[in-house]
Amino acid sequence: MSTTFNCTDAADRSEGLAAAQAALADRQCVVMPTDTVYGIAADAFSPQAVATLLAAKGRGRKMPPPVLVPRPQTMDGLATDVSDEARALADAFWPGGLTLIFLAQPSLTWDLGETKGTVALRMPDDELALELLAATGPLAVSSANRTGHPSAQTAAQAMEQLAESVDVYLEDGFRPAEGATAVPSTIVDCTSSPLRVVREGTISLETLRTVVPDVLGLGETVEA
Repeated sequence: MSTTFNCTDAADRSEGLAAAQAALADRQCVVMPTDTVYGIAADAFSPQAVATLLAAKGRGRKMPPPVLVPRPQTMDGLATDVSDEARALADAFWPGGLTLIFLAQPSLTWDLGETKGTVALRMPDDELALELLAATGPLAVSSANRTGHPSAQTAAQAMEQLAESVDVYLEDGFRPAEGATAVPSTIVDCTSSPLRVVREGTISLETLRTVVPDVLGLGETVEA
């Protein structure tokens, strides 16, 4: 049976974080807030847990989840060939709404789906999310909704869609603020040069270019 914890209450928050850690260690899924929307999370290093996450969303292996990290330094343990430009973006916009795609470290024993050897990393700008990540390490996290349905902005909204497929729900109010439009993270492919935006989101191309001037926008190509 799923359990919801009201993390706006200090005691319930502590109990909820402990329950979430236990569920994740048991290869179950939890719903947690992030700075963009609520996410469904699983142990990134457990193929069983990631398969459960994808099944809960009604999503196949061709749409692997990104991985949330607790600190920028984790990037070097999960990714290889991190360019100076990619590192500059992480330094400027982490924690925040920026997802960076890298080549995954070949030594990692995980199965996120059909990633073609890549991994999408993000450090969220959310206190509760970072507290959980600090305790668990990297988590595979996707938006807490059934594929094709609206993103959940509260744990209650997530529960309406995911129900008993999630073991623990951490409720901490609206993400983003109530009445605000939910905007996903911006995704930048850092496996090519120059870097390329593959999804426009909360961080604009113009803002990215204040740090890396030659990053390509959607549909843009390198001029000959």
